[in-house]
Amino acid sequence: MTDERVLPPTEQRNPKTMELDTMPAEQLVRVMNEEDASVAPAVARALPQIAAAVERIAQVLRQGGRLFYVGAGTSGRLALLDALECPPTFNTDPQQVQAIVAGGTGTDISSSAEFEDRADLGRQAVIERSVGSNDAVVGIAASGTTPFTVAAVEEARRQGAATVALCCVAGSPLAGAAEIPIVAEVGPEVLTGSTRLKAGTAQKMVLNMLSTAAMVRLGKTYSNLMIEVQPRNEKLRARAERVFMLATGLSSDEAQQWLRRAEGNLKVAIVMAASGVERKDAVRLIAASGGHAREAIAAARSQGTEAGR
Repeated sequence: MTDERVLPPTEQRNPKTMELDTMPAEQLVRVMNEEDASVAPAVARALPQIAAAVERIAQVLRQGGRLFYVGAGTSGRLALLDALECPPTFNTDPQQVQAIVAGGTGTDISSSAEFEDRADLGRQAVIERSVGSNDAVVGIAASGTTPFTVAAVEEARRQGAATVALCCVAGSPLAGAAEIPIVAEVGPEVLTGSTRLKAGTAQKMVLNMLSTAAMVRLGKTYSNLMIEVQPRNEKLRARAERVFMLATGLSSDEAQQWLRRAEGNLKVAIVMAASGVERKDAVRLIAASGGHAREAIAAARSQGTEAGR
């Protein structure tokens, strides 16, 4: 008989769902919803570590480095999703945020599971990408024991990269391998061992925070608006126009005019309209502010005030 005390909490049986297979649908979804309610508080307890990771990641990206997510199974697929969402949301270079998934990003379940145990492949993946002191690596594993992921983080740290662990078990090998351990202790799953549930939800929440907050710190937003939208199709052109209007209070016609003057660059258009400077000056001010529109606008207005004295 298995002694559950030796298993990580994410693999233990949940005493609240022992009769899971006898529950009618409404009771099933209710108990799942009740268990899901514990995820946000578990993530909240790790907020200091999440904030530290955000600052470290932002520092790396600000200096031209790369962010790598590493994971296997569900963790790897969540990593890939977050990496893929960065270019359309924040106009990042596809190489800036990448996912390293055990077995490769194109593998299916049956062909990738065997690679989770290959620590050598985790190390190799980091070495092949020339990960170094200018990069950041986030290892993701619910139990914190996946050999592929642990080895990748260990190798990244040896190479001088900033390292973060994202797991759901305290004192795990992955948490011990990283410079900044983020541990969201969600406990046993509704369905024993199915860590795509509470653990997966916690991981998704934290990944949302890491990428979004880091990009905010890099100046990818103005107020709570996405200002790096690239108007490559009708939907995105309409979104850029709408964001401009919200940021400046100007009309649709004026938005179109300013966006044309800014050659389609939404952030530049906002700085131009808000401060009255020409495109070349807006570009210069944005660069001088480290990409922050609010600081660029303040600098333009300050220069204008000084010139008028």
